This record gives sequence, C-alpha cells and structure tokens, in this order.
Amino acid sequence: MTTISRLNDVDIDAVATLVDTCKEDATKAATTWRAEVHWKGGFRSEGRIREFDPVPSDEPVALGGTDTAPNPVEQLLAALGNCLAVGVAANATARNITLRSLSIEVEGDLDLSTFLGLAPGHAGFQSITARIRVDSDAGPEEISDLVQYVSNTSPVGHTLAREIPVEVVPA
Repeated sequence: MTTISRLNDVDIDAVATLVDTCKEDATKAATTWRAEVHWKGGFRSEGRIREFDPVPSDEPVALGGTDTAPNPVEQLLAALGNCLAVGVAANATARNITLRSLSIEVEGDLDLSTFLGLAPGHAGFQSITARIRVDSDAGPEEISDLVQYVSNTSPVGHTLAREIPVEVVPA
C-alpha cells in the first residue's frame, strides 16, 4: 500500500518523484506545452489545451466584442496569477508551511494606441503588478522570502519579464 503525503493539498511524493527524475536525467526537465485556438466569429475564439474543456476568449463591448469571456490580456494576467499560486503552494509545502488561504491580484497597464494602429510603439503591457496575500502561521519574513523565491522561479513570470523569440507564421 502506498501512502501519499500531502500538505496544502499538494501531493508531496509526486513532486519529489519529479524532482528526483529531473536530477537523474536533466533532459526530463525540458518540456513542450501546446494550445490550439479556433476562431468562433467576431472577436470570439476558444483555446484547446490537452483534453480540457475549451477556454473561451472575447473582447469587452467597448473594444468591439460581445463580452462573453475574458480577453487574451486578462487571460495572460490570470496565467501569471495561476503560475504564482502553483509556486507558492509548491514552495510553501516544501518549506513545511501550512497555507490557510492564498489570493493573488494581478493587474497590468496597457496602452491600446499601437494595437489600434494610432501610434508606433510597444503593444504589450507597460507594467504588471502581482500582489500575493498569504494567510499562514509563518512569520512575515518567511512569507516575504517565499514570495521572493516564487517570483524568481515562476515560468510565466520569467516569460513575461524578458524578451523571448516569438515566431508567428502562416501554416
């Protein structure tokens, strides 16, 4: 019989097995992730990821959409928040910190001028701020160290914080 150790509803044994596997064979840490998006008319589309239900996308009415779903930039902010939540849960668990609650507020400043063709410049976010609230028995210094570590190791955070090659081509 296998006993699964859990803290913060994280399967500690599964994470430890992944870490050990990657230590033994560094090539196992190199992964590729995929999503496929299908246009549904207007500004509506849906992303297909593995075998999950589609993830809808739309634009607010003020941007010409029908406001039936979050828009892509909102989804990007949520992706960062979700990645940070995974990082906090995983690393709190590794540090034997019990989480009572965790919430992350993510906001970004975006100037639509370039997207709308009104001015040259950067079409993406000018800045993004994530505020992480952790309710735990851990002290403020321990939580601050945890949040800083997670910020320094977040795959989505790292992707957003540096220039990466993006190739968009007709298929």
